Amino acid sequence: MQEFEVIKIREEQAVLFASIDNPPINLLGPGLVRDLVSLIRILDQGDKYKVVVFSSANPNYFIPHVDVTKIAEYRAIAAELVGEPSLSLLYRRLSETKAVTIAQIAGRVRGAGSEFVLACDMRFASKEKAIFGQLEAAFGQVPGSGGVQHLTRLMGRGRAFEVITSSTDYSADLAERYGWINRAMPDAELDVFVSDLARRIARFPHQGLIDIKQRINAIALASAEDYRIDSDLFGKATQNPETKARYKSILEKGFQLDGKTELNLGEALGEL
Repeated sequence: MQEFEVIKIREEQAVLFASIDNPPINLLGPGLVRDLVSLIRILDQGDKYKVVVFSSANPNYFIPHVDVTKIAEYRAIAAELVGEPSLSLLYRRLSETKAVTIAQIAGRVRGAGSEFVLACDMRFASKEKAIFGQLEAAFGQVPGSGGVQHLTRLMGRGRAFEVITSSTDYSADLAERYGWINRAMPDAELDVFVSDLARRIARFPHQGLIDIKQRINAIALASAEDYRIDSDLFGKATQNPETKARYKSILEKGFQLDGKTELNLGEALGEL
């Protein structure tokens, strides 16, 4: 297994445990996107890993959102795999890999972080520590990396409207009720449950798992064109003067720093 920049890898036979470690708050930026490109290429080979478990090394943040100062940079890195500067299409490729992917969520997962866990096949979250949100509407943007596609299919129209347009924070219990995640469970039980599930799945024939994933995706995964449209809308909005002004305003309040604004981002966005 090659070295990664911000993903810490631990192998256990056919299970790969991948911990995201990008201080100070696990922003999604060039390093993480570069690691995802490399990891997807490995998983596409389909010859070693049956299951991947994604977690975070930071107890307060899983992936809180993208680094808004490096959008063009990380999108260009995504193009190395998908041929277009699109995080959305990169996430869709993650959904299509030959491994079953599980997100083990503790800490804040908002915006493209939420869309990352939605791109995974399953999501399990800490009742005490996990917080969810889609923050793009507060900046005049469409969720550009699959959030519209996944959340509408999982929650239904009304709840998807609520989550996406409110740009506020949701607890793990409410996320479970809405269908955002598979289960919310006590933090003390989360690691053991997810590890045991991953090991159980990894004992089953790989080709069967690949076939199951392909058939579920054929029903539940939106087309590449739908992802492309959302990605393009997000990208265009980053050039909008109002969007730029809102980014500038919240950066001045401590956005992207480990502190009150990021810990309570749903509240801060409501005051923009």
